[in-house]
Amino acid sequence: MTSIEQTDVVVVGSGFGGAIPAYHLAAGGARVVMLERGPWLASDEYQHDFLLGSSYTRIFDFTVGDGMSVLAGNCVGGGSVVYFATMPRAPRFVFDRTGGLGRRMWPSSIDRDTLEPWYDIVSGALPVTEQSWDDVPFAGGLFAAACARAGRTANPVPSAIDKPRCTNCNWMMAGCRFDAKRSLLLNYLPAALAHGARIRPLHEVQRLTRTPTGGYQVHYDVVDDVDYRLTRGSGVIEAKIVVLAAGAGATPVILQRSAAALGTMPPAVGRYFSGNGERLNTAVVDEERARDLLGLDRGDGTAYEAYQIGRGPCVATWDRLDGSLPEYSRFSLEQLYFPPGLGTVLAQVPGATGPTWFGREKKAMLRRWRSWLTVFTMSEDDNEGVFGAPPQRGNAERIAQQMLGRGALRYEPTVNTLRGWAESDTEVRDILERDGLARVSPWTNDQVGAYTVHPLSSCRIGDDPATSALDDRHELRDHPGIFVTDGSAVPGALTVNPALTIAALAERAVPGLVRAAQRRGVTVRYGAPSPDGTRTVAVPPPLAA
Repeated sequence: MTSIEQTDVVVVGSGFGGAIPAYHLAAGGARVVMLERGPWLASDEYQHDFLLGSSYTRIFDFTVGDGMSVLAGNCVGGGSVVYFATMPRAPRFVFDRTGGLGRRMWPSSIDRDTLEPWYDIVSGALPVTEQSWDDVPFAGGLFAAACARAGRTANPVPSAIDKPRCTNCNWMMAGCRFDAKRSLLLNYLPAALAHGARIRPLHEVQRLTRTPTGGYQVHYDVVDDVDYRLTRGSGVIEAKIVVLAAGAGATPVILQRSAAALGTMPPAVGRYFSGNGERLNTAVVDEERARDLLGLDRGDGTAYEAYQIGRGPCVATWDRLDGSLPEYSRFSLEQLYFPPGLGTVLAQVPGATGPTWFGREKKAMLRRWRSWLTVFTMSEDDNEGVFGAPPQRGNAERIAQQMLGRGALRYEPTVNTLRGWAESDTEVRDILERDGLARVSPWTNDQVGAYTVHPLSSCRIGDDPATSALDDRHELRDHPGIFVTDGSAVPGALTVNPALTIAALAERAVPGLVRAAQRRGVTVRYGAPSPDGTRTVAVPPPLAA
């Protein structure tokens, strides 16, 4: 009979929702094993190209659903490795949102004030720093100047960036080679490892079953390092506590697949998915107008032509983050750099007479790509996403060796969501098309539906068991000992980048996790200091011979 590995806690996923509980539980004395379906790369392995088989395709997961496509991290460190490190706190009004429910979505125990100390902890641990206008690259400066000319305010955004280390290479979405981006590989994960936590890359969790003693068995496949469609074995780990943090596109799928063994899941598992109300517009800037209208000059007579220089997003306008405005009319606009690949394929030709995303006009637009400016909307949606039956394994049917899959998410935007997008599109045009500064077109939804890089809410916390899968401590209803601490726990769209809120909620969940583990016989305590933010890097172990 094959022996089954045993531990105190299994954490599924190594992004913000996984790394933070793993650190605190390990530092408190628990035996912690982290299972991550993606590879474990060191900083010198991040490649500055977009070739198939490079780090770019290895550390991303792009899942095409019905009406919504999701881009997420797929590596040790999760989304923190591929994010742009923009870390604002959610506006106060977000916590009072009602959305399609007609009543407050968030648990009564959580609002901006109660979350503030947890925001502070994460901001210190990474750390998050304010940017000055001297830190803003050309694209951010152009957007800020256009906002000012249009009567809007603009601000540098808070970021988890070690500014002296940043080279403004604009490759941070493919992993930072310079350890300038404060990913989890530089703080929570090395701290967890130092306290005995173990990380298992290329381990894809498929389902959970229950042990006779009330614990859980975590069933996983070992994924091939090159072709993610292939497996190199499987295994089972028993634990007294399971923390699911596989991401809003994967955590509900694991729970759906587990229902056959664990029993009925809460009705909100795999429902109320939010794409954070996200929308993209591409502007093609007229260089002469940028010089004449905005007074821009890079010192050599060039007004702009700098889309590729720097990092993004660095500048946002938050004028519409006004709690007095009607719901679905509140959104932020950020200058964004979306790298070649999906960014160049899906950007639309402004004012095209023929096809908007291919053909002669698109070719002409591509020749001017250095004069592009991408504007990113984060608005309010209706949590209208629903996950269908789970695939046989994983979160998606793998179409290619890496990165690309077909998922079971169905998303049909409501009138409310569409109105929010339309209002934000109008705002972008009003800022950038004044007096011929640029021509703007939103990314189309015709090819693969809407897009999100910040999936949320598919197993959300709340007070109402009918509309929330988790209680306010992040424990899965009717399944004690299973906790969810990733973006799927966030109740709804945040109108800003969600990483800091996901991390703050994960920090807030830890005391409850510790108490639950203690009740189940785990020798663990709460009270470890926050990681000190040293530059010790979480380096993968050598591959077995």
